[in-house]
Amino acid sequence: MNTWPYPLWIAHRGAGKLAPENTLAAFRAGAAHGYRAFECDVKLSADGVPFLLHDTTLERTSSGRGVAGEQPWHELSRIDAGSWHSRAFAGEPLPSLEAIAHYVRRNGFALDLEIKPTPGSEQATGEAVGRACRTLWAGDALPPLLSSFRPDALNGARCTAPELPRALLVDSLWPGWFETAHSLGCVAVITNYNLMDAALIGQLHGAALRALCYTVNDPAPARQLAALGIDGLITDAVDRFAPGAAGVRD
Repeated sequence: MNTWPYPLWIAHRGAGKLAPENTLAAFRAGAAHGYRAFECDVKLSADGVPFLLHDTTLERTSSGRGVAGEQPWHELSRIDAGSWHSRAFAGEPLPSLEAIAHYVRRNGFALDLEIKPTPGSEQATGEAVGRACRTLWAGDALPPLLSSFRPDALNGARCTAPELPRALLVDSLWPGWFETAHSLGCVAVITNYNLMDAALIGQLHGAALRALCYTVNDPAPARQLAALGIDGLITDAVDRFAPGAAGVRD
């Protein structure tokens, strides 16, 4: 990408811990704190509908049970994904990618969309997400950044939506990560913030790649990374960090 259109500060899973993660309620909470860029996780239902969920199974963040990807969307869409967080969000549903796309596009928000496949469906999930995003963001000047820890998922997205930007997620600098990012045509690499330093930012920028990191919740590393020229900071602390700045709220 010739220019980087995404804000520095990105709200993790919508609003960090302030609302049930990966729901429209979380996006609204993050937006209420001034955020204009969001990270969320997407996977496929058994009948191929992209929807938001982090875990392979439903128990932690919903009233559902079992492997989410083995259930059809008409059942998943009825699940309560809010009560686990607090009574205020009781009845909040799992959102489809389509619903999130309409929300962020209507408001001019940016999206880091992490492809989170059910194990064994990496390529197929990437293909389906790429295909859906190509349609949902058609003609939009601010496309989603498609990210994943799974190279096969990014390859799938490249197959169906080669024009959409991609980012490789890494939680360690495993052998071949840099070459993999290049081979997948990535525009960015997103690392655990503990891995990111001046040398790594320099390596990425020197290769015309953007450098982002997760999950930055404390002021000291946030200020340090911002001073080093980081391109994106994904945070849970949306009530502590003011978007566009490296400090904390007064």
